[in-house]
Amino acid sequence: MLVTVFQDEEGWYVAECPAIPGCMSQGRTLEEALENIHEAAELCREVRKEKGLPLTAFAP
Repeated sequence: MLVTVFQDEEGWYVAECPAIPGCMSQGRTLEEALENIHEAAELCREVRKEKGLPLTAFAP
């Protein structure tokens, strides 16, 4: 899973999974942000599946 991460002006790490629309998380450390984005991705996929939406932006 491709994840992008940047550090905001307050020092938090913000992570995003571009393949899943709206899937973002953050953490005080890089490790925490990566852990959180993996959990967020799982939850986003569950919600998308329940709503009948494609699991990723790249699904056919």
